[in-house]
Order: sequence, then structure tokens, then C-alpha cells
Amino acid sequence: MAVHIYIVEDDKNIREIEMFALKNSGYAVEEFENAKSFFSRSAEKVPDLVLLDIMLPDMDGLEIVKKLRSRPDTVRVPIILVTAKTTELDKVKGLDIGADDYLTKPFHFEELEARIRSLTRRKFIQEDVCLRCSRITFDTRTREASVDGTPLALTRKESALLEYFLLHRNRIISPCLLY
Repeated sequence: MAVHIYIVEDDKNIREIEMFALKNSGYAVEEFENAKSFFSRSAEKVPDLVLLDIMLPDMDGLEIVKKLRSRPDTVRVPIILVTAKTTELDKVKGLDIGADDYLTKPFHFEELEARIRSLTRRKFIQEDVCLRCSRITFDTRTREASVDGTPLALTRKESALLEYFLLHRNRIISPCLLY
């Protein structure tokens, strides 16, 4: 499964270069020129990583970071700020607000790719051990499930299915994948 990256960049040329390079490296990529279209799509499908410019036409990138960090579904999504703002103060502010990394333009694509690999590797290693959806909680270490704190007695197959559904919520799942 390819890592799904959202690029939020108002400069069409930079966005196209990033898209082309990332797609050629095997990533699934979607592009957005403003915060509105990005938030609309991220409400439908949460990405594995976000490349985010700070200076956007409709919302400051730092505000976008704050919003992403306040949403339960995106609080742990890695964010790399890719920006022309180069001062130490800008970098510190971006990282303190919640970005995972900060890369200044111009940059070498190899460095961006290494940063993406590092963050996605860390994200997939540190996934939550407790999955939650509405009133259901599932502990991936102990394989125990509960509804409103009341334990459920599940078979091994039921436990595996529940985990799969919780990990893939809000997605259409083909019945062929379940066999």
C-alpha cells in the first residue's frame, strides 16, 4: 500500500514538481492550492502525511497545523512545512505549533524524500495501540474490545475483523478482501 501524501501549495509550478517527483517515487499524491479544498478532501480521506506551505491565499499554514492537531482523526498525521520562510524564529514557531518537520525552499528532492521516509516510518511504528470509534474501543496489544467499557467476548476471527474495520473506517471495503 502506497503512502498517501497531500501537498498544500499555492504555487502551481512547485506543486507540480513535488507531485511528479513523489509519484515517480511510488507515493500516492493529491494536490491542493488552498486550505478550503484541502480540508474538504481531508474530511473524506485522512492522508498519511501532509506537505504544507505556510503562505497560502486563504489561510496561514500555521493555522492549518493548529486545526489538524485539534482534530482526533488528524492529530497524529505527520506534517512537513515546506516554505520560503527561512529565519530561525519561523522554524521554531512552525515546529512549536505542531509541525513534525520544517524544510525551506529551495530544497533538494532527495532531502524531502528522506524526511518523508523518516516520518512515515515513525508514524507506522507508533500507531495507537487503542483504536476507538464511537463507543467501541479495541486494544491492539491485548486484543480486547469493549463497548462503553463493557468487555466483549470475541473469537480470534471476530477480533481480527473488528481491528480491520476500525483501521479502515470511513472506507468502502470489498468483501473479497475479507476472505
